[in-house]
Amino acid sequence: MTTIHNESFADLAPDVLYALLKLRVDVFVVEQACPYPELDGRDTEPGTRHLWVTAGADPAEPLAYLRLLTEPDGTMRIGRVVTAPKARGEGHARRLMAAALEADPAAPTVLDAQSHLVAWYSKFGFEPAGTEYLEDGIPHIPMRKP
Repeated sequence: MTTIHNESFADLAPDVLYALLKLRVDVFVVEQACPYPELDGRDTEPGTRHLWVTAGADPAEPLAYLRLLTEPDGTMRIGRVVTAPKARGEGHARRLMAAALEADPAAPTVLDAQSHLVAWYSKFGFEPAGTEYLEDGIPHIPMRKP
C-alpha cells in the first residue's frame, strides 16, 4: 500500500526534507548530469506544497515527489516531478499528478515538461503553451492546463 503525503515546508520533518531533496538531486543533478541550483528558494514559500509517495509508513523513504507552487497571479505551477529509479513504471508520478490537480481543480496550472514527456502530461489535460527551449541541455516545452 502506498501513501501520498502533502505538506508545507514548515511541516516537513528534517529527515523527510533531507530525503526529498536527496531524491531531487540524485535524479536531476547526478543522473541527468545537470549541475544547476536545484535549491532555488521556492521550496520555503508559504504557499508551496510538497507531495510525495511512500510505500510504507516511513515518510522519509520517498518513491516519487513533486512540488506545487502558487505563482503571484494565482496560477498553480507543478514542478520537480521525479520518481526514484527503483520505483519507475509503478504509477507513482501519475498518482501525485492527480493529487496535485485535485488541490484546486479550477485553477489554471502550468509546468515545464521535458519534451519527451509532453504526451504523458497531455494525459492530464496539459497542452503545449510555447516553443521548445533548452534548460541545462535538456529540451523542455512549457505546458498549460486551462
